[in-house]
Order: sequence, then structure tokens, then C-alpha cells
Amino acid sequence: MTISGTASESFRNRNRVGTKSLSDIVRLSGPSLFGVQVATKKRTGEKAVKTPTPDEVEENLRRANLPKEQSAKYHPYYQGKIEIVPRVPVRTFNDFAIWYTPGVAQPCLDIKADPNKVWTLTNKWNQVAIVTDGTRVLGLGDIGPEAGLPVMEGKALLFKYLGGVDAFPIPLATKDPEKIIETVKLITPSFGGVNLEDIAQPKCFYILQRLRKECEIAVWHDDQQGTATINLAGVINALKVVGKRIPDVAITLVGAGASNIRTAKLLIAAGAKPEHIILVDSKGIVGRHREDIEAAANAYAEKWELALVTNRGDREGGIAEAMKDADVVISAAKPGPGVIRKEWVASMAEGAILFVIANPVPEIWPWEAAEAGARVIATGRSDFPNQVNNSLGFPGIFRGTLDVRARTITDEMCIAAAEELAKVAEEKGLDETHIVPTMEEIDVFAREATAVGLKAMAQGIARVTKTRDELYRGALEMIRRAREETKSLMQDGFIRPPPP
Repeated sequence: MTISGTASESFRNRNRVGTKSLSDIVRLSGPSLFGVQVATKKRTGEKAVKTPTPDEVEENLRRANLPKEQSAKYHPYYQGKIEIVPRVPVRTFNDFAIWYTPGVAQPCLDIKADPNKVWTLTNKWNQVAIVTDGTRVLGLGDIGPEAGLPVMEGKALLFKYLGGVDAFPIPLATKDPEKIIETVKLITPSFGGVNLEDIAQPKCFYILQRLRKECEIAVWHDDQQGTATINLAGVINALKVVGKRIPDVAITLVGAGASNIRTAKLLIAAGAKPEHIILVDSKGIVGRHREDIEAAANAYAEKWELALVTNRGDREGGIAEAMKDADVVISAAKPGPGVIRKEWVASMAEGAILFVIANPVPEIWPWEAAEAGARVIATGRSDFPNQVNNSLGFPGIFRGTLDVRARTITDEMCIAAAEELAKVAEEKGLDETHIVPTMEEIDVFAREATAVGLKAMAQGIARVTKTRDELYRGALEMIRRAREETKSLMQDGFIRPPPP
């Protein structure tokens, strides 16, 4: 059985900090074994777990559909999720002479004399553009820029509430990669960073590569880098729970789309051995034997690069064959259940780690995976343990990036974020159902921001220098302020209670 998925595109030349070619990453990750996929011994028995009753399964499905039902009521009621509110006082109408004409001429002249002052005289330092063309929106596909706007507004809400970042949805009425690149470059004067979102592959890789090279502000693609960062954080702690090391484990990635392509690369950069990794796409296991991938190497360069260095045992087949003897499986496929089968989970190595992150329903129900012997199971849902969700990443990562005015977001910054997320969870106590922190923990994002800012400074891509304490306190203040503002607006009735 195979899954629905596509590949990725990139150029081989990388000349920007943190955008190493795959060969560079592989070389840095350690000597190659060029052997078959390595795994620990097979498990000796199945794990005793409570199987839900049919009524409980039905309740899980009901809960999965509940947000969709509520959304249908709430969106027409609120008519948008974000709005602009003043940051400065308006004591009388005379204050407009300060904030607008004629007083505003002075900061304009100051910035003309020294363009760097735009970071201190405007809100550029805290503004992010959320750019999409609407070609790959969630699991809905190519629905267009207008239909993608509700998602971008939701992203802006998360940016603000979780990271204190002012983010603006900018859906573009074009699918042309060159026009997208040109438009983003033209709007950079207003922003300290750009979050690319829900752009179809393979062009998403090309767009990201070009913009990282050609822009002087941080550009990131959350579907790639965000997912990879949170996956890495979860893997770090899951391996601690089962007592394994990342260079030693066999890793299978089900789905070879943007998120798993980037996850593979980040895992390699973090120490995983590429020869221990197997990817599966819609046609089966990825490897050097795949003539179709080689034939499309110009368009899908990043996928072909991985085909050359992963699966060094030249394994062939589909998901079942790819999961056999794997220590870690990360599935970013299509909603289940039934995409991943119990017998495939049972074929994994002892102490198996399984991430099934499709929404709204994971590729296999967690209790089915546990019955089959998986020890650590993560999903993309908040109502199951170990939610592996991008929302743990991008608000804090951009907070730290903006706070030091970093020129880009490197793989090393992503790894620093993943390691800090893992550390926060570890300090609170690790076990099979607690490998990542939750969004409710406000210090998570402040600590993540601090780690990212420190790494940017260490790499020489930050415009300003701050101490660890300054970074942490500044981030914490911004995040608390955003949450308190929302609370105050709700208490005072400016944000209405939701409809019944």
C-alpha cells in the first residue's frame, strides 16, 4: 500500500548561511556506513492497553468533527479573526499631529538619513507577512487565495497570542513562482520576517531557496521548517524515553512531501545517519533504484538528493516494507484511520516510536498502535497525548528571530529551537505520553525564542546583540502582553462571547 504525496524542488546551489546542500549535511553528520537500515532487536510481546469500546471510538470521531461544526457558526459571527488596534495613546485629537502629519515627517527624515532606524521608529521589528497562493491549503488542496484567507487569519492569531508577533495575512492572486518571489521582495520594507504558507510543491522549495538568498529579512516556510522542527523535538525526547540515540536508529518517513523532505534533512543535520533513513512516496520506497525520481531530478532536486543518500540497503516496496524493523516512523500522509495498519506497526523494532500527524484523524488510532506494540505515539491532535504541532514552533522561533533582527532562519536555529522544546518537556518529566510541551505553557515560547536568538547571534546573522536574560525577559513580556490584551478585550466586551 502506498500513500498520496508529492515531491519537492530546489536548486543545488546554496550560498546562504544555514542552507547547506544535502551533501554538506551528510558530510557533517558523520561517517557513512553505507550498509542496510540498522534497527534494534525486535520486540518480544505486545503492550497491554485498553481498547476503546465502539461508543468511545464514535466519541473520538465526534470530537474530531466538533471544531468544524463550531467553525461554521463562529466565522460568520465574528467576520474575521484579527484586527488592528493602536499601540500609541490618543489622548485628544491633537495627538494625531504627532503620530501623523506634520509630526510624522521627523521619523521619515531620520529613516531617510539612516535606513536602519526603520527598525526602531516603526513596528517593522515585530511584523511578519503570512504569504500564500492558496495552492496547498491544509488538506484541501488548491482552493485559491481567497479561500485560503481564513487559514492565514488563524495563523496570524496564533502568531499574536503565542508569540506576541504582529502577523498579516497576504494571499496572492498568482500561482507564478517568479511573481510570488518578486511580490515578497517588494513588500519587505514593512516586515521583519516572512512566513510562507500553504504553497504547493515543488515550487515551494524553489521559492524558499530564492527568497532566503535574495532577502535581507528572515523568510521561512512553516510547512517545511516548522513541521521538521517540532518533529525533531519529539524525536529527541522519544528516543530518551526508549533509551536510544539518534545516530543509531532506523527512521522511516511515510510521505515524501514538503514536511517530510525537510524533516529528513533536519534529522540528518541533527545527527541521524542518512543511510538509516527510508522515505516512502505514492509510488513506494524512495531510493537510487527509482528511475522516475532520477528522470525528474531537475524539478525535484531535493527528493533526488535524498534518494541518493538514504535507503542504502536499497530496500524496495511500500509502507509495510519501509516500516519493518524501523525504530522511528513519522507519517505525514493522509487522514486515517487505516492508512497505517497494526501489523505494520508490529513489524517495527522494540521500543517503537510512531508519529502519525495527519489531521483531523491520524493515520492509525493511537490505541491501535499501542496494541501493536508502539511504545511512544504522537499525533497532531490536542485531545491525544504528545501533540506534535507546528504551533509550538513558529511563534517562538519568529519571536527570537525578530528580537535580534536576524537576516534569515538557519537549520541551526531550528535545531536550537527543537532542543530547547525538548529540554522544557524533559524538565517537567518525560514518559511515553509526555515528550513535548504544550501550548498552555507560556515559558515554552519565551525559552524557544531565547535559544533561537542566541543561535542567530552566534552565527553572525543578527543585527543586534542581547544577553540571554534580555532575550528571555523581552520575549516573555511580549507574549504576556498579547495574552493580557486578549483577556482584557474579552472581559470588556470588545471581543464578544461566541454564539451558542
